[in-house]
Amino acid sequence: MTRIPDPNAAFPNEYKTSCFIKNVVQAPNILVGEYTYYDDQNDPAGFEKNNVLFNHPEFGDRLVIGKFCAIASGTKFIMGPANHRVSSVTTYPFAVMGGAWQENTPPHMAQLPRKGDTVIGNDVWIGRESVILPGVKVGDGAIIAACSVVAKDVPPYTVFGGNPARQLKCRFDPELTSLLLAFRWWDLPPAELTEILLLLCDPDLERVRQWLKDRLGKGTAPLGSFPPASDRG
Repeated sequence: MTRIPDPNAAFPNEYKTSCFIKNVVQAPNILVGEYTYYDDQNDPAGFEKNNVLFNHPEFGDRLVIGKFCAIASGTKFIMGPANHRVSSVTTYPFAVMGGAWQENTPPHMAQLPRKGDTVIGNDVWIGRESVILPGVKVGDGAIIAACSVVAKDVPPYTVFGGNPARQLKCRFDPELTSLLLAFRWWDLPPAELTEILLLLCDPDLERVRQWLKDRLGKGTAPLGSFPPASDRG
C-alpha cells in the first residue's frame, strides 16, 4: 500500500504550506488531534504564535481541536484573557497599566469573564480569516464560512457564516448526520481508514447512507466492502 501520511510529521507533503499542528504547538492548554492541519503560505508552523491570541495558560481555559480539521489561513482563536471586565461601569483594564493603578485595583485576570474551553470537533473546516471567540463549541463535521466571527456554539454537520456567524444550512438530513456521528470515521486506525476513503469522498450520499446503516445496524458491511470506483455504474 502507498505510504499513509505520518501524523507525527509536521509537514505531510512536499509543499510545506499545510502543517499538522499537533506537532508544533507547545502550550499545555492547546490540544490538537491527529491530521488536523493549518494552511498558510508564509508560516504554517507558527500557528500557536500567530493564530491563538491572548493565550495565558494560567487563566485556566483550553483550546481543544479534534482530528482531521482543516484550518485555513488567517483563522484566529481568541482565548479568554482577551476579554475585559464587563460587570462594572468601565471596561478599562487599569491593573495591566501598572503603578498606582495596579495597586488600587483587583488582580486583572480575576476580574475577567470566563467562557470556558473553546472546543472544535472532528472533521471541521474553518474558512480563511475566520475568528472563533472564547468558549465556543463547534460540532463534528461543521463548516465555518470564510471571514466569519463565531460567537455561539455550532451544531454538528451544519454550515455557519457571517458576522456574527449564524446557521446557513444543515449539511445533511438528520438520519445521515446521526449515522456519521455514530460511525466516527476519524477514530478508525489509519490502515482501515484508508480502505474506506472512497466511501468518505463519494458524492452519492444514498450509497453512503446504506453502507453506514449496514455497518452500524446489521454489521454486514466489512470495511473493505465499499465498491471501488471501477465497479460503479
